[in-house]
Parts: sequence; C-alpha cells; structure tokens
Amino acid sequence: MNNSNHHSRAYIKYIVCLLALFSPSLGEGLGWAQSISQHTIANIAKSDPLIITGAIGTQNTYYNSSVGNGYRSPWSNTAFANLNISLYGISMPFAFYYSNNNASFNFPHLSFHIDPTYKNWRGHFGRSNMAFSPYIMNMSFNGVGIEYNGTFRFGAFYGQLRDAINDDPTNPAARKPQYKRMGWGFKVGYGNNSNFIDLYLLRAYDKLNSVDEYWQQKISPQENIAIAVRGGLAPTRWLSLRGNLAFSAFSSDKRAERIHTDKLDSWSKVFEARYTSLMRIATDVSANLTLKNFNTSIYYKMVQPDYSTLGLYYTSNNYQSLGINASTTLFGKVTLSANFSGQEDNITRNQLYTTRGFVYSATASTNIGEHLTLSAGYNGYRQVQSDGKAHVNDTTRVNRIMHSLYFTPSLSFDGEKVGNTFSLSTSYTQNKDLNKFATGISDVKSLAVGLSHALDVKAWEMQFTTSLSHQQSDGYQTRYTSDVLSIGTGKSFFEERNLNTSLTLNLCYNQIKNMQKNLSFGADLSASYTLAKVHNFNFGLGFNKYSDTNLSADLSSMGTTEFTASLGYTYTFTLLEIKRKAEKKTE
Repeated sequence: MNNSNHHSRAYIKYIVCLLALFSPSLGEGLGWAQSISQHTIANIAKSDPLIITGAIGTQNTYYNSSVGNGYRSPWSNTAFANLNISLYGISMPFAFYYSNNNASFNFPHLSFHIDPTYKNWRGHFGRSNMAFSPYIMNMSFNGVGIEYNGTFRFGAFYGQLRDAINDDPTNPAARKPQYKRMGWGFKVGYGNNSNFIDLYLLRAYDKLNSVDEYWQQKISPQENIAIAVRGGLAPTRWLSLRGNLAFSAFSSDKRAERIHTDKLDSWSKVFEARYTSLMRIATDVSANLTLKNFNTSIYYKMVQPDYSTLGLYYTSNNYQSLGINASTTLFGKVTLSANFSGQEDNITRNQLYTTRGFVYSATASTNIGEHLTLSAGYNGYRQVQSDGKAHVNDTTRVNRIMHSLYFTPSLSFDGEKVGNTFSLSTSYTQNKDLNKFATGISDVKSLAVGLSHALDVKAWEMQFTTSLSHQQSDGYQTRYTSDVLSIGTGKSFFEERNLNTSLTLNLCYNQIKNMQKNLSFGADLSASYTLAKVHNFNFGLGFNKYSDTNLSADLSSMGTTEFTASLGYTYTFTLLEIKRKAEKKTE
C-alpha cells in the first residue's frame, strides 16, 4: 500500500471516530435518522474505509384495454438512480426517482449513534435503546447512557424521548402539536437467566415552553414516574416462575395545582403529586413446567384502568387475562399442542358494560413414513357482553362465536429423473351471532379447498406446477363461489443460468348467487437476462380476457380484453473501493 492511500484511510477513520464521539450534539443539531447503532468502535476499525456503489435503471409499461383506458394511463415510464456511500460500515443512501412527470429525491438524514463496548461495559451516545421493563419503557432516547452486564448489572440513561411538534398555528395543514419530552432512568439487577431480580425506575416529563403559547392552550404537558420489578425463580430444572410488577404515578396536566402532604412533599424533587395525578398498577405472573415430552405454562396478567407511562408508545389498560398452553410429542412422531386464554375488561366495574373474550386452539401434526405429512388444527373465539354499571339490552347484546378448522396433508416422491409433490389444503370457518334476537345478517360460513401438484423434471431442469382451488362463502341470503385453475412453468438457460423465463396460465370462474357470473382467462410471460453481472434486462407480457355478464355457452361473447407489455433495464456499478488491509495470518 502506498503512503497516499495509507494517509487517506487514516484520515477517513479519524473523521468517522470524531463524528461518532460528538454524536449527541450532532444528532440533535442535524436531526439525522440513519445511525451507526450496530457499530462499536471495534467494528468500525474492522470495516472497509470507503465503498461507493449504486444503480441506475428504467421501467416502461404499455397498457391497452378494449373498454378504454379511463382508469389507467396507456404508457407508464419510470427512471431511477441510487448511490450508496459506505464509510467504515456506515451506510448513507441517496436515491432519485422519476415516474410519469413526478420526481422525488431522497437523501440520508443521519443521527450518529454509537454503542462502544469494553468487556461487560456498554455506552450509549445519540439515539439509543436500552432494555427496560415492558410496563414502563420501550422507547428509544436521544442522549447518553451506560450499562454493565454480568451476574450483577446496572444501567442509567438521560435524554430526549421525543421531539416537539410546533407548527405554525395559522397553517391549515399544521400537524398535531406535541411537547418535547425528556426522561431519565436507571436499572439494577442480580442473577442469571433462571434466577434473577431486576429493579427499574423511569422519570419522564414534557417541556412546557417547547411549543407555542397557542398550542399550550390546546394540549396539556404531562409527567410521570414509574417503578417496576422483574424476577424469576427456578427451584428445579423442570419448573420455573416469572413475574413483573409496575407502579406508575401519572399526571395528565403538570400545570394543575399540587397536593401537599408530608409523604408527598418528601418526593417533590422527583415527582410532584397534583390533582390530575393517578397511581396505577400493571402486573403479570407465569409458571412453566418442562418435562421430557411435555411442556405447559399458565399465566395471569392485569393492567388497571388508566395505567400509562410516558416511556411507552401505546398502552392497553383496564383488562385482566388468564391463559394456559401445553404441548407434547407422542411416540416420537405426533406433535400435539393446545392453548386457552380468557380476557375481560371493566376491572373496577365502572364501565357501562363488561366484555369478555375467549381464545382457544388445538393443533396436531405427524409424518407417516418418508413421504406423507399430515397436519390439522382448530381455532375458536368467543366474545360475550354482560352488565356493568348499566344493564345490557338483550337486543343489542354482543354474543358471537367463531370456529375455524383446517386439514393439510402433503405427499412427496423424489426420484432420480422426476420429483412429485401433491398437496391438499382444506379449511372451514364459521362466524355466527348467538344473540337470540339476531337476524343472521352478519353470519358468514366459508369453505376453501385447494389441490396442487409440483412436477420436477430433472433432465430438463424444469418444474411444472398445477393448482386447483375452490372457495365458497355463504352470507345473509347470498352465496359467493370462486374456482381457479392455474398452470405454470419456468426454466433457466445457459451455463451461468443468467436467462430466466416463466409462463403462467390462469382460468377463473366467479359467481354471486342470483346476481352475476364471470369467467376470466389470463396469461403472463416474463423473461430476465443478466449480462456481465451488472446489466439486467427484463421483459414481460400479460393478457387477460373476461366478462362481467352471465355467460352463454358461446365463450366468444367475452368482450373485454386487457394487454400489458413491460421492458426494463438496470445497471449496477461500483464507483470506488478502498478496502481494509487484510490481517496477516499466523500459525
């Protein structure tokens, strides 16, 4: 390697590391979205200094219909170009796209983020993520953090949880405003994967002056503090217990008047209790039993009404659920599994009505010999509504049930000259309203049957596929049926297999009882050719003929025809490569 290349690589590496080290200020000032989140300093040193690649191409389509081109242009032309700059493994893509007189240009909005690691230590700079209790935080933060992971572990962070949206109030298209949100937290824990305990704390708050005074009258700044504990215990190899518990004190308006008591005032430096504050709980527990050929687990989960924290993108609350699942293997071949869970809302019975839902399923699968595979299953769902603070009117009471059954056998034979695979898929679904005053207008029954065959002719290096499907849905005083026959094949040519072709034929018959019938035929031919590994040409033809009226015995009455032709080209290139010097191997 000459001296100029050596100095250029050293200079590039210096720039990358310098940007990475000052990433918090750069990330906030530039608003960059692309990050180097997966790159430690060691990974940067092992990556290639600079690689610039890209592609340019075009795709052109012609369309014609015998009923006119009222909903689609007869010509469609697109052109694109993209360039990707990889700087020590950091990817920065640029793209230009043109389509039918519309052009767009995209460029990287980078947000530098590094996670330097040293032994059990890990740092966070810029837009980062840190594992926390799922009940108090799942958001990323833009700031700084540190973690130590081992039998004893701890971590802490401080940063911005979300940006302010502060559009001009006089703009009719102004976005929904939001305050700039800050947060800090820490965690500490001890143990291994089987026996452990972890404690988490999150403090988050909105910055009042981060939006215009006009918006401050429309939305309220919020704040909260949340504490969570997570633990696990495995007294034996076959039994394990898990649990989560979280407390959240949440103020929906931090401008509201404070509540003063001796205990609350002692926490005022961390969280100020107000008349808009609520304390809520979320928890779950589970027990898992693992034996030689049998596994089962049972769990319970409860989230109180109005439970919320500012570290979660979305929170479901006011529900509790209980579930159990089990699986086993019989005779070393038959796999069985089943689960049941129930959930209800209105925990405090303050809602007008209570809704309960039950989900249950069972599956079985096995292999018979070397050729036959069988699988079957059942899924069910039940939803019922009962009284809360008010009595449910019997005529509007929610009481629904859904059943779903499926059976999918598969038979395959692989010989020296040909291979055959036969597959059958069947499913039946019923959705029924059980309300005694129901008229059946929302009830639906569906049956779907599909048969397919794949023939692999090894001497020709070709595969032929044939499929036939039937679907029937029965609703309120109506029935819809669809039958589809599809035949396809494909082949690659030349020694490098750089010419690929495929042909597909489809015949479809649809019918709505006492309303309409239609029959359609379609054919699609496509081909692609790659030259010198960088030039790719693609070509396609599509033909469809169909009728939307009731058919007579004479198929020539089908009067609607569609034709599509497309031609495209793509060129990929490498502008510059500065490779990392290979390390010398030593014995």
